[in-house]
Amino acid sequence: MLDKTKNAAAASDAGWLTLFFGGNAIHSLVLSGGVALHALNIYIVTTVMPSIVRDIGGLGYYAWSTTLFVAASILGAALSARLLGRAGAGGAYAVAALVFGLGSLTCAVAPGMALLLAGRAIQGFGGGLLYALAYGVIRMVFPAALWARAIGLISATWGTATLVGPAVGDIFAEYGAWRAAFWSLLPLTAVLATLALSTLPRTTSGARGPLPLTQLALLIGIVLVLSVSGTLTATAEQIAGVSAALVLFAMLIAGERRAAARLLPQGALNPRSPLAALYATIALAMIGMQPEIYVPYLLQELHGRSPLAAGYIAALMALGWTAGSMTSAHWEGSRARKTITAGPFFGLAGLLTIAAFMPMISGGFAAIAVPLCLGIAAVGFGIGVAWPHIVTAVYAAAPAGEEEKAAASITTIQLFAASLGAALAGMTANLAGIGEGTAAGATSAAIWLFGLFALAPASGVVSARRALGAGPNRHMQNQDMH
Repeated sequence: MLDKTKNAAAASDAGWLTLFFGGNAIHSLVLSGGVALHALNIYIVTTVMPSIVRDIGGLGYYAWSTTLFVAASILGAALSARLLGRAGAGGAYAVAALVFGLGSLTCAVAPGMALLLAGRAIQGFGGGLLYALAYGVIRMVFPAALWARAIGLISATWGTATLVGPAVGDIFAEYGAWRAAFWSLLPLTAVLATLALSTLPRTTSGARGPLPLTQLALLIGIVLVLSVSGTLTATAEQIAGVSAALVLFAMLIAGERRAAARLLPQGALNPRSPLAALYATIALAMIGMQPEIYVPYLLQELHGRSPLAAGYIAALMALGWTAGSMTSAHWEGSRARKTITAGPFFGLAGLLTIAAFMPMISGGFAAIAVPLCLGIAAVGFGIGVAWPHIVTAVYAAAPAGEEEKAAASITTIQLFAASLGAALAGMTANLAGIGEGTAAGATSAAIWLFGLFALAPASGVVSARRALGAGPNRHMQNQDMH
């Protein structure tokens, strides 16, 4: 097992630049590069999908491009710990990059929607591996004092992709070169695989044992049901879909408790364990963020903003996440611990602010622009300011011998909660009247959507306090000693 305080004394005063010198530089490049590939691909493909269906057809399967990608990403994240244990960090990253590259190649040459969807599933699996491996490998290649900064770097990478990805995708779409969007990923995956093999550790844990096949099947089933629910327009159908997903989720929890081969680390389902409380805090944070998908529509419908302006205002949430992570990543000790409970408060305040100001249309957009933008940014900032320290707390709370599984589960839970939150957001918006296509329906949806989803960070305050009270954070305690 990795010594969680390795080199902590020597690096306790390390600054951000420490990540970019010596051996740390190449490790930072590989980890952030893998996340960048996954994130850029998401936003580029979202932008070029209209061009794809105009060229090869398959409009009826448009939503399945995202559905299969997300489902495969969660599967990849769930299996990343096993791959890391068997292939080592270098081998695991190389495999993930090659799988991602194979998916990109398949999409690039696809003559029709069927092969494109297969490529998107392969891409998603590789991307899920890359994203989850970043959290698993951080604790293997950096000293403990740099973990939070490395996590902040990952957040900054994702936030940058939020801005750059759509712009790059728009260039490919503008010139009708959507296939080039996929071809352009291939040399990057080759470079990433080569760097990973030559620089990352190849030590394996020799982990063996049966796969948690039942839990994996249920997990993918839940994601597929939720994704399909999000494409339905009838409220009754959406409610039925979400209800079916909740039944499958109950089956997943029951199966995980009884299974010999577990998907999550030991203690993850014990309400009194710090690990369970930390995972709950992550899930609630991601659920609370999902109303963001309606921000561009509401800004256009209620306030007359252009699609471009509405998109960039919505992107303030991702930028807030990046700013929060970069702000707090160097904090230590009690100051770092406080971010875990402070983060949900920012999210709660942000969602309530959006619920209050988004429906206001009488005074013009200028009257509400500042508080509304601050509210949107606050939701992301709340997650971001706590994120480096939640992740390092998960590292510290992981049972001995299950550190890789605990780290991989961060991404699995993050992606799963986002899927659940998106489905619930769609159902809430429809119930509130957004489907009417009127200003009154949009106003009602804004109030109910952001108001109800404020319950997620409010619950996150409780789970965060339980996480800190259920047991000491060994990593942060070690920081207090230096």
